Amino acid sequence: MDSEAHKKRKSGLILSNPKPCTLSVGSKKHYVCGYFAAFTNIAVTFPIQKVLFRQQLYGIRTRDAVRQLQKDGFRNLYRGILPPLMQKTTTSALMFGLYEDFSSLLLRHTNAPELVTRSVAAVLAGTTEALLTPFERVQTLLQDYKHHDRFRNTFRAFKVLQPYGIREYYRGLVPILLRNGPSNALFFGLRSPIKQSLPEAKSYSANLINDFICGGLLGAMLGFTFYPINVVKARMQSQIGGNFMSFGKVLMIIWTERDGKLTHLFRGAHLNYHRSILSWGIINATYELLLKLL
Repeated sequence: MDSEAHKKRKSGLILSNPKPCTLSVGSKKHYVCGYFAAFTNIAVTFPIQKVLFRQQLYGIRTRDAVRQLQKDGFRNLYRGILPPLMQKTTTSALMFGLYEDFSSLLLRHTNAPELVTRSVAAVLAGTTEALLTPFERVQTLLQDYKHHDRFRNTFRAFKVLQPYGIREYYRGLVPILLRNGPSNALFFGLRSPIKQSLPEAKSYSANLINDFICGGLLGAMLGFTFYPINVVKARMQSQIGGNFMSFGKVLMIIWTERDGKLTHLFRGAHLNYHRSILSWGIINATYELLLKLL
């Protein structure tokens, strides 16, 4: 027996004091809660998002964007909802789930301050979300009325882009990366301090309201801060084929078209501000509610 064991140790079949190589993965409920939080949000706010998108893309006023949607008719009101429904639910699940997993992993294996560790975890989660850029790309095409006749549905849009290669699906990736990582870090970093600064919740409903206010304030702030990046993203992703212009070049083109005025670059930001309050209020409150229920 001893001889056999000696041979196995020599051949490497048995290691002394083995260290288990396990990844501390957070509970799946963070992914599930993030998924359904985003589902609820998209169902409620999609029409508002369409008005905002038209303003970002064409620099028009709110009433003109609303008139465009009225002209399109109710049948087209929820046109293009499938890509954001697929993309936002998945990215929200990844955002909350991966943040918890990366945080747990980094806190166990690094000695960096917790603030730094959690910020890195948030950036990593946001970067991972960018893998789903094709859904955001197709959503842009479906929401642009200029492509209504060309793209009947989501699957048709994916098929039309196929001949252009995989790179075409990821057009606009740079602004998405510039937006996702930093916005995630700010969201998770400021969420607890903001909630703690609110009046203490002494009931279940009051706690839900605090979660809504916390998420809404953060969403509005981040939505306004990163609004110009989304304007550039919308312009880049509305193009099919042709050269891939840099983020800076597209920004300068838009800046010139809008008379070099910052207010014109932020056209639609007020609607985005109100939409973000509603969207992120719903997401944060729903997420925290489901987290308690599961």
